[in-house]
Amino acid sequence: MKILTKISAFIFILGVFFACETDEDNLYSLDYIGAPTNVEAVFDITQDNSGLVSISPNAEGAQQFTIDFGDGSETETYKPGEIAEHVYTEGVYSVKIIAVSINGKTTEFVQELNVTFKAPENLEVNITNDTQNPRIVSVTATADFATVFEVYFGDVEDEEPTMLMPGETVSHTYEAAGDYDVRIVAKSAGAATTEYTETVNVPEAADPINLPIDFESFTINYAFENFGGTTSSVIDNPDASGINTSAKVAQSNKSAGAEIWAGSFLTLENPIDFSNNTEFRVKVWSPKAGATVKLKVENLTDGNIGYEVDATTTVANAWEELTYDFSAIDQANEYQKVVIFFDFGNNGDDSNYYFDDIKLVSAAVDGGLAGVWKMAPEAGALGVGPGLGDTSWWSSTADDVTTRACFFDDTYEFGADGSFRNVLGSDTWVEDWQGGSNACGTPVAPHDGSNSATFTYDKVAGTITLEGVGAYLGIPKAYNGGELANPADAPASISYDVTLSENNTVMTLDINVGGDAWWRFKLVKVGEISSPVVGSWSVASEAGALGVGPGLGDTSWWSNTADDVTTRACFFDDTYEFGADGSFRNVLGSDTWIEGWQGGSDACGTPVAPHDGSNAATYTYDAVAGTITLDGESAFLGIPKAYNGGELANPADAPASITYDVALSDNETVMTVDINVGGDAWWRFKLVKN
Repeated sequence: MKILTKISAFIFILGVFFACETDEDNLYSLDYIGAPTNVEAVFDITQDNSGLVSISPNAEGAQQFTIDFGDGSETETYKPGEIAEHVYTEGVYSVKIIAVSINGKTTEFVQELNVTFKAPENLEVNITNDTQNPRIVSVTATADFATVFEVYFGDVEDEEPTMLMPGETVSHTYEAAGDYDVRIVAKSAGAATTEYTETVNVPEAADPINLPIDFESFTINYAFENFGGTTSSVIDNPDASGINTSAKVAQSNKSAGAEIWAGSFLTLENPIDFSNNTEFRVKVWSPKAGATVKLKVENLTDGNIGYEVDATTTVANAWEELTYDFSAIDQANEYQKVVIFFDFGNNGDDSNYYFDDIKLVSAAVDGGLAGVWKMAPEAGALGVGPGLGDTSWWSSTADDVTTRACFFDDTYEFGADGSFRNVLGSDTWVEDWQGGSNACGTPVAPHDGSNSATFTYDKVAGTITLEGVGAYLGIPKAYNGGELANPADAPASISYDVTLSENNTVMTLDINVGGDAWWRFKLVKVGEISSPVVGSWSVASEAGALGVGPGLGDTSWWSNTADDVTTRACFFDDTYEFGADGSFRNVLGSDTWIEGWQGGSDACGTPVAPHDGSNAATYTYDAVAGTITLDGESAFLGIPKAYNGGELANPADAPASITYDVALSDNETVMTVDINVGGDAWWRFKLVKN
């Protein structure tokens, strides 16, 4: 009843937003509303020796503000948008702003106020251009006896000043390059002011263009050359959704009556290198499905030297990635221009098309390796000796296939996207240098498959290179030039000589471990990685990667901030492991984010059972229904609290199964996960493939 009393004053507001909900649902919704954020206050002082100060409080999510003026007078309450006025005598005061949310949660902010009638002295100003976007200019200022500073950035007539408090920073983004006079006026409660003016240069973007092209740089000169009635330029992403949520994209407007061959091109700094990569990929947004999008490369000076490939849009008003096969290009020529034509073959109708992320990739990064491999279950499958292919020092016996069954069932998974995973299950062969007893035991980090890894296959050189600490083929001990004596010394990269045979179903691996000593491993292919979810995933390390709100995809109640990526680093490094054999693992490491309902304090801490990844689990991916079902008590995606129809209040109540709605995008490297937790309440998580 106390909770109902606290919120009774807000029933009308809640009725607007949650008119169809019960009282219980309304309380449930309020729980998600956090305390106000970004609390601040701007002071302005009347320069007539009266000591009259205007205070403008502001915050996100605040319904009211309480101001403690810091001079012993009574506190006063104000609504958002209201300005407080207060008369001070000379002195230094700590003004406290208390921002209050709709559910009574508060955030405090304290700002020092210096009231003096003397003119400001010793004015010092620092003006800097942002290193990533030079058009953003930031200003800080200090001065003795200054209460507030007025900043004029000098790019508009009759400019209203930006108020700057001592110790804070204000920033401004200029629309165009040029020289601008930035003026700072230091004010006290007296009539006299102190000023400083500095000319700042906002440079033109001048850096050259190279592949890949994502249009995000503010220093690269994306100088489009247009022809035939098409005009292309870089703009803010008008539809940041699906596979493309980036800030900037290119827009091509094919004007009414434009030539059927109208288009635009960019000139690269250097000729394109097609020696290893021959497949272009471009994200496009078209207002019509079935439109031909032609991609062409040309010589820098001879337009007759070129190569072009067509692709067709399959959806309207949505982002998709088009693929262009340039494997047949004549590599004896040089190509330095990238040309794009939208709705090729038709005259323009003033439609806008958008494109982004132009990249050149390998047409087949796996080279025939993609799939699931195991050590051959036979005598001599692995061994070591004094020369390449010589295993006379030691080799496995037929009995070892049984004795070391925990080793022979380990899998080595090569993804078509270049990803690699060691999948060991609950046990593998653990040697004494790993702290084991040369027997089956729990996998030891980092050789437990918990780290993300990639592979590169060089068919010409006959090598496989694994990138990722703890990734290995055969046995974890062997590395280039030696054998490990401590798991902590695992290298970041290992290369193996490889030979494929029997129609790419048998892999023979050799690695020199120093001097004449060589290990040999024989692997056999046992299956394909058929599911696109197979692999290691993590919550995206970005703002808004997880959140909750009153509808599918709506995270307006709460979502993580960019700061949370650092504060909750122990959460963002957790992985969700989908095995090709249908197994699932939560890999949390030594710490993760522990909430109050788990007995924690909303901070990093030791994982709490059963949500610590210790229980076996499986998954089922239904591509048609767009769902993933996890079977196994405590298995989860995103956060352990959310389950179908509710949120846990006790770890012991973890369900045996959870089903999530999922959507894959960005060449199946991004997974959007949604789960309804009761009523209209939905959680959303954005996972990325490691």
